[in-house]
Order: sequence, then C-alpha cells, then structure tokens
Amino acid sequence: MNADLQQQFVQDMLTESFEGLDRYDRAILALERNEADAETLNNIFRVVHTLKGTAGCLGFQHIQRVTHAGENLLDLLRAGERRVAPPIISALLRLSDALRALLQHLAAAGTDDAPLDTAPLIAELNRLGAEPAPESAAGSASLPSTEPVAPVEIASPAAPPPVDADAGWGLFDPAPAAEAPPVAAAGTPSAPPPAAKPGPAPSAPAPSAAALAATATVRVDVALLDRLMNLVGELVLSRNQLMQLASGRQVRPEAVAELSQRLNLVTTELQEGVMKTRMQPIGNVWSKFPRIVRDIARELGKEVELETVGATTELDRTIIEAIRDPLTHVIRNSIDHGVELPAVRVAAGKRPAGRIVMRAYHEGGQVNIEIGDDGAGINLARVRQKAVERNLLGPAELAALSDREALQLVFLPGFSTAEKITNVSGRGVGMDVVKTNIEKIGGSVDLQSAPGQGTALKIKIPLTLAIVPALIVRVGTERFAIPQVSLLELVRHESSGGRSACEYVYGAPVFRLRGQLLPLVFLDEQLRSRPAGAPPRVDLNIVVLQADQRSFGLVVDDVLDTEEIVVKPLGKHLKSLPMFAGATIMGDGKIALILDVFGLAQHARVLVDNSDRPRAATAAADAAAAGPRRQLLLFSLPGRERLALPLEQASRLEEIPADRIEHSGARELVQYRGRIMPLVRLDRHLSGEPPVPGSAEPLQVIVCQHGDRTVGLVVGRIRDIFEEAYELQPGSAAPGLLGSAIVQGRITDFVDAPAILRAAGFDAALAA
Repeated sequence: MNADLQQQFVQDMLTESFEGLDRYDRAILALERNEADAETLNNIFRVVHTLKGTAGCLGFQHIQRVTHAGENLLDLLRAGERRVAPPIISALLRLSDALRALLQHLAAAGTDDAPLDTAPLIAELNRLGAEPAPESAAGSASLPSTEPVAPVEIASPAAPPPVDADAGWGLFDPAPAAEAPPVAAAGTPSAPPPAAKPGPAPSAPAPSAAALAATATVRVDVALLDRLMNLVGELVLSRNQLMQLASGRQVRPEAVAELSQRLNLVTTELQEGVMKTRMQPIGNVWSKFPRIVRDIARELGKEVELETVGATTELDRTIIEAIRDPLTHVIRNSIDHGVELPAVRVAAGKRPAGRIVMRAYHEGGQVNIEIGDDGAGINLARVRQKAVERNLLGPAELAALSDREALQLVFLPGFSTAEKITNVSGRGVGMDVVKTNIEKIGGSVDLQSAPGQGTALKIKIPLTLAIVPALIVRVGTERFAIPQVSLLELVRHESSGGRSACEYVYGAPVFRLRGQLLPLVFLDEQLRSRPAGAPPRVDLNIVVLQADQRSFGLVVDDVLDTEEIVVKPLGKHLKSLPMFAGATIMGDGKIALILDVFGLAQHARVLVDNSDRPRAATAAADAAAAGPRRQLLLFSLPGRERLALPLEQASRLEEIPADRIEHSGARELVQYRGRIMPLVRLDRHLSGEPPVPGSAEPLQVIVCQHGDRTVGLVVGRIRDIFEEAYELQPGSAAPGLLGSAIVQGRITDFVDAPAILRAAGFDAALAA
C-alpha cells in the first residue's frame, strides 16, 4: 500500500477511534447507572467491532487481539447469556483504557507495538465471558464497591512531561473521614502528577499526540460548506471587477465605492462562515468528565452525580483545547475536597450523593462556564491559618482582608491546606495553574463559597482567539491593539492650567476616577521608548483595563479606532515577552503588536500581591482630610467660564431646539414629556441683562424638579460631570451665587439654584 495512503488511513482510524471510545465510555457509565437499553449495548459492541476490523485491515495485531477479547464478552451480553455486573463494568472500562493507550502509542510512534502488557486484561475478559457473572441488577444504585480500575501506562516518545494536577485548592472543609488512598482520574486529558509515594498511574491518559490525532479533523455541516463555496464565488467575481477597474483608463469614484461595499459585505460573511467551521460544542470537553467523576468518586468512597447544562454551547476549537486541563483540575478538586463522604452528608441533612453541576452559556460576547458543588464549602479559617504558616501574608495584613479577599488566596502559587500529598492534592499547585491558563486566553476566574452549602467557580472566556475586536492605540509612531474583552472604558483628561491629574502614592502614579484611585501604567515607559528628561504629561488618554479582577489605567498618546483584527502568533524570539499576545496586520500593511493585558499588568507590577492596600488606605485618608466628595455639574455662560451646581439638584440634561420654544406672556415655555416646562435663562438672572433675541442655536438645559413642577435652567454650555471634595468660600457678590471654591485646580463659582428660581417667580423651595 502506498505510504501516504497508509498514513491517511491510520489518521482516519485514530480520529474515528478516539471519538468512538468517548461514546463507549458514556454508554458504559449509562449501563452502570441502569439508564441503558438493548440499543446501548449494540452501540458499545459496534465501537469495539469497528475498531477491531479497522486494526485488522491495517495490520495492527496488538489492538486486534485486545478488541477480540472485548468483543466476545460484549456479544454474550447482547445475547443475554451474561448479566451486567460490577466486575464486568470495571473490565470493560479497563478495555477502553488499554485501547486508548495503544492508540496513543500508534499516534506517536506509528505502530501499536507498545510496551504494554495486555495479557492480564485479555485473560480477565475471557474469564468473565466463560463464567456466568453473579446475579446483580445492571447499574443498580446499590452496586458494591469494585476493585479500582487497573491503570494503563505506556512509554511514548511523544508523551508530554507529567503535569502536576493536584489542583489543590485543598481548602474545602471535608469531613474528618478515613484516610483516602491516592487517586488517579481515569480518562483525564493530561497525565496526573507523580505521587509522593508509589500509587496507581492514571488510566486512559490522552497525551498530545493522541489529542492531535483526535482534533486534526473537524466535522463541518455540508450546508455551511456550500455557503462558503458560494461566498468564495462572490469574492472571485469582486476580484475580477476590481482587476477590470484597475486596468481601465478612467476610474469612476462611485464604481470604486460600490465595489468596496460589496467586498466588505462578502468578506464579513466569509469571515463569519469560516469561524463557524472552527466552532465546536463544549460538550466535546465535558464528555470526558463522567468517567473522571466515576473513577475518583469510587476511589474515595463517595457518591457523586454530574449534571451538565448547555453542552451545545459553541467555542473556537483553540479555546476548547485551552480549557480542557483547567476544567479537569476543577472537577477533580470538587470531588476530592468539596463533596463529603455519604455518612457525613446524611448527618448534615444532605442526600448521600453529592452533586456537581457544570453550566455553559453565552453572555455579552463571551462564554460563561460555571462549576458548582453542594459540598462543605471552603473553610476560611483554615485558609487564613495556612496563609500565615506559609508566610504568604503577615498577621496584620491577614486581619485586614475581607472574606472575599481571603477566598482569593487559594489562587496563590504554592497554596494548599491538604494535610497530605496524594495524586490529587497537597502540592499547592492547581488553582494558580487554572487561573493562569484561563487568563492567558483572555479569560477571568471568580470563586465563591458558602460554608456547608458548596463552592462555585465561574469562568469567563472569549468565543475565539483567531479574530477578535480590538482597540487600536498609538504610542509615539507605533500602533498597538488591545483586545476589547479586557476594556472597561476610555477616559480623556485635559489639563487645567497646566496641572496634571496624575498623583503619586508611594511613588506609584494614580488617577482619581469617580472617587477611586486608579493605578496608572504608562505604555511608553513599559516599552522604554520615552525620551529621557521628557516633561511630565498634562493631558492624559487613559484606557481603563481589567486584569485579575483589578482595574488599572493604561496611558497612551492617542486612541485611534476599534477594529476586528486577525491574530498572528509571535516568532520564537518574541514569545518570551510577557506584554505581547501576538501581532496583527493593519489595513495599511504595517504590523501592530497585540498587548497581553494580564502580562502587561504583571510586568508593570500592578498585580503585585497586596499592592493595592496601601493605595486604598491612602485614598481613604486623603478623602477624610479633604472632606466629603460630591458630584458636580460644570457648565458655562457667556462671560462666565466656570460655574458649578451640585448634581443632585439636576434631574436631567437636555438639548432643546430653539424652534420648540413657545411663549405665555413674558415667560418662555416648552412642551416636555407631555407637560409644560417653563424655562429660566440663567445668564439673565446672573447678569441682569436680557438675552440676545433671535438665536437659532439649540438650548443647553438643566432640568430641575421644583416642588411638584419641572423647570429648565438654560445655560450656555454643559462641560463635565465629576466628583470632588471642595470648601465653599465667599466669592462674587452677584445675586444667585452661593460662593466660590477651588475645583479641578481653578476657581469656580457655585450657583444658588433655589435663589434664582425664587427670583424668577417660583416660590417653592428647590429640592436639594
């Protein structure tokens, strides 16, 4: 057989076999829970029979011998000559593990001649087929505890190094149960950690070679392919029209505009179609977890039910591969540390079987994944105790932490409260790995727990990493892209008399944003592109970003626009830079680097542990010294540039066209929300001079609630709304003014709105 054709057949076999074994595991577990029927047994048999036939055709005798023994036992089950019993279930699951191990070696080395002794498994399958199994209802809820599923371990040249999957949040408050043996989660997508003592190895590992074999192909709906083909045809037609325009002597602008719109439409639809080909349901990841739950729960003597909601929620296949290991960590922890032993649960008034719920859904352009259990919850007292024992925090710092802040300590590297090291917990590696891996793909992690009720972990991740919406900013002559998933808001601060709004707390630059201190990061300083001795900035363009549930402001020279960018990976010589997540090609053909918000925050030391506590304390001290802060409305009148009014005295801000003004005697009126609203010209009352008639400019109006009536104060220009502490001092003696204060570094007059309305003929006091 041609070598290329042989390789293609092997690739197809691996793809089909890994998918078939996933279905096999789910069907076996359904059989154990007594949720299967005769058709389920037929499906299980077909998976093994198909694998046997394909392996035989391609000459893989090792796989053929193992599947033949399993096929014989399954044929007896189908014929009703054997009853489903726990020993048979365990043997069939070991068969799945062995086949995965052989396929893994085949994917890595091109042969099934793996260093794996399958003779005991074949003998066990033959024995169960030869001797009638003990009478037992299939999948009964009272199935006796079986022997642990025998591990299957092979040495593969392509196998990745072991991953420490201790996942140790190790912080749940489990019952003082008997010492549990080390656990190996069967079917985990990555190899578990080496145990402190020799223990069982993982069953059914899926190393990178096997994973690549299983994901090298993607199933795409034929209708979607037809649509993509039609769009490519439209793109070819547009290209031909463009070439014809380029070859013509005269180019009509309207023809170019029409062709540009058509190209934009076709390209957008083609982009959406191609992205759909990469989307896969998250159920492809979740299909592994029932087996993991079953094996770990039995090893620990627990009863755990797994419920999944939203398995059809689609994500990009790159995202799915990235979240596979973090989700496995979380599931293992929930079983080992979250769910109590049945006797303890019954004593606490709970059902003997614990419950883990996995839920996925789309929200706000992202995918939310929630994993919750109804276990004992996290013991915060133990968390605080371990933090002191491991010198992660001092007693004074720990006392200042709120419960929610203390809960976040579980994400610190090296943190675990497990009393002993097992294959699942105790090494202090796990939750920090989960958080780091999720944040690497632009996601976030939030942990919540209630003592005695359980723990919930919420993960937010983007839909795709291939094409993402981004904000384009400029520093110097270079442009950079910031993924919008991390963007909170944009702030532009213009100087007031040359005074910068940047302040310093313990040498760190901060900006006061709505009463909170926002740490500032100057991008040119991080890039070391700021000239030495450059004058301090006065005007600030601040991009407010969020990383690790903390906000910080990135100061750039200019904010350009938002675009959908195509993410390109960085070269090897740039991959070690933590501030960059990739690159993209802009519309003019130049390259722009994509900023890694989390890496940038770490590089700028915004996320240094407890670094925000001194700043928060200083902010509180500054606020106490300056007095209470109030929200102010800043506006101007002709001849008066800075006037202010407490914002609570304004109901709304409106712009009213001049042609909507009507008159009743000498009073100006306007129809406003089905009622008649009188207008009061503020400049007339402050200056005593009548306004210039005949102006067609729209009126800037501050709508106030005056008793049970609505009154509009007409001003010149509404400038800003901000919050600041101030001290009112005697100022101008003009009627209608309360006094003056220093606001934003400049003298500002404060309007006495009640006095002005009284002077305008309104007797009721303005509600302040």
